[in-house]
Amino acid sequence: MVNTTDGLPAREVALQLDRIVDELADKFHGVFGRETVEQYVRETYALLDEHASIKTHLATLTARFAQDRLTDLGKSQGLTHVTVPQVLFICVHNVGRSQMAAALLDHHAFGRVTVRSAGSQPSGRIPDEIVGALYELGVPLTSAFPKPLTDEVVRTADVVVTMGCGDACPVYPGKRYLDWDVADPTGKPIEAVRPIRDDIDRRVRHLLDELTD
Repeated sequence: MVNTTDGLPAREVALQLDRIVDELADKFHGVFGRETVEQYVRETYALLDEHASIKTHLATLTARFAQDRLTDLGKSQGLTHVTVPQVLFICVHNVGRSQMAAALLDHHAFGRVTVRSAGSQPSGRIPDEIVGALYELGVPLTSAFPKPLTDEVVRTADVVVTMGCGDACPVYPGKRYLDWDVADPTGKPIEAVRPIRDDIDRRVRHLLDELTD
């Protein structure tokens, strides 16, 4: 049964999810059947509903996250052609370090790298101080939201960067794992966030150089 925690009646949520399934089934035609698309859409909605602290616009977020998950599933199964390396950043809540790292790498990469982020225990919202610190560098973070760690995103990643999430990330052979000892910016004033941002930025630039040499 469809949950109503995004404030909409159950029937309206169901209709929105059906529309998302229709759109993604068209987008992934020839890669996945409609049943697979529907399974991932409904599972994605349930995951976001379970982990989200702010449960508004869940259907909209479901459309974006389900598309990323299906894209990664296709890559992991060799059903779609992969042309650039993919990097996954993981922290605990996916509102601080991993979001900053993903936004900075995406900003510098200009499409040369695919970027994902996730949380081992995603919750909360991205603090204004983090959004503001990135905005100072011309890096927008207005559409980002915390996402749970899923199997296909780890399978697809060429490099997995963990930042304070312990042993939550599954380990697969053939991948490069990095653990960055970076301070947590969450709850800090922007004056304290800036040096953390700059530390992450230096690490991201170095990683990008390694991946694109």
